[in-house]
Amino acid sequence: MKKRGLALLLTASMALTLLAGCGGGTTETQAPETQAPAATEAGTEAPAETEAPAETAAPAAGGSVYYLNFKPEADQAWQDLAKTYTEQTGVQVKVVTAASGTYSDTLTAEMAKSEAPTIYNIGNAQGLSDWNDYALDLTGTSIYDERINDDYVLFDETGAPKALGYCYESFGIIVNKALLSEAGYTLDDIKDFASLKAVADDIHARASELGFDAFSAPGLDGSSSWRFSGHLANVPLFYEFRDDGVTSQPATITGKYLDQFRNIWDLYITDTAANPTSLSTSTGDESEAEFGNGQAVFYQNGDWEFANLTGNFSMDPDDLAMIPIYCGVDGEEKAGLNSGTENCWAINSQASAENIQASIDFLYWVVTSEEGTTMLAEQFSGIPFKHAIDSNNVFGADAKAYASAGNYTLSWAFNYTPNVDSWRATVVTALTAYSADPTDANWEAVVEAFVDGWAYEYNVQNG
Repeated sequence: MKKRGLALLLTASMALTLLAGCGGGTTETQAPETQAPAATEAGTEAPAETEAPAETAAPAAGGSVYYLNFKPEADQAWQDLAKTYTEQTGVQVKVVTAASGTYSDTLTAEMAKSEAPTIYNIGNAQGLSDWNDYALDLTGTSIYDERINDDYVLFDETGAPKALGYCYESFGIIVNKALLSEAGYTLDDIKDFASLKAVADDIHARASELGFDAFSAPGLDGSSSWRFSGHLANVPLFYEFRDDGVTSQPATITGKYLDQFRNIWDLYITDTAANPTSLSTSTGDESEAEFGNGQAVFYQNGDWEFANLTGNFSMDPDDLAMIPIYCGVDGEEKAGLNSGTENCWAINSQASAENIQASIDFLYWVVTSEEGTTMLAEQFSGIPFKHAIDSNNVFGADAKAYASAGNYTLSWAFNYTPNVDSWRATVVTALTAYSADPTDANWEAVVEAFVDGWAYEYNVQNG
């Protein structure tokens, strides 16, 4: 039976396999001219027994590549890799990275240009519906034949494979175990929302004597808000959809678990050094730096942060762990991490034949060469291709450990969000107002943004 998009209820075994996320600024660099710093050292070594990569196909004569990158935090790695490929093959590779939260608008603008992207990202079934006419049927291509299975492929309504998942990610609450220990606790002390709150409340109450606080800033600036309007929102959506057996985009939601969403959000904005009245200007970089510099014990984000935390901030991998986002749902002591993907390569079917072949050849080299597979393992923890190499990303190991212990994985329910950018923007506006003045009336506006906003955006999207 052919898949028509990624299913919501991914199996636990998929969560074991692979892991990486979202962040930053907009850059454009022609690969041969890039002056790149040395690559991060995290996760650069492949196991000795790794199977040798397949031979890279000869590059297409006369073709070039333009990759519109979805992940700002991996921009420099892609620039460096593009430069290496050009040096090895002579094929020009341009990488442009969309700013966080702007990919859809950037893609629309770039596709209207005469020199449009030849490789771009499609995140889910809705995205494939929007861009299907510009997505090459990958059947029989060298890159498609390198996939490990069909679990990470987006198929259109005819069953044609149109977008190929290149990483599998997990997110939760990242913990600095060294600081947690200084505060007198271990991971074993946190098993559900009640215990998380007790630990966080105590750390926050003693912040001045400890020299650090519980949570890094829950910033609602555009560079950070996706962590909450997207990733944190996944938690109540997952539980509602699990209860109701939802396996395709629903026209409406009930908001059944928004009280639990409020539980964890209140903890984020209370047990932190951040000023809850100014979260709209609090950035993702600031939140990351607070955690990376040892100013907070907890930091909600994903496994894609591993390279930054161990590289840019020189954090010891042994001090890092990722725990579930507990919020007070019954039975959540058996929860695992939030795992899924919205990162799928598509090749522009409207590009010239030479550029299409050049793009296929480039992606094949990325997933088979030592340089490409090493970069993917460093940046994204794991990749669903035959020649993937192991990663030292401890967050990936945590995801696997939870699933191996029989904990359920929270699959990515937010992939069903209608008109995702508009829906999230409305939620962020409501969260901002509530955070500055956390009254029941203001929380009701958050509920309306979730529930009524979902129905509204569904109707806009579907007519």
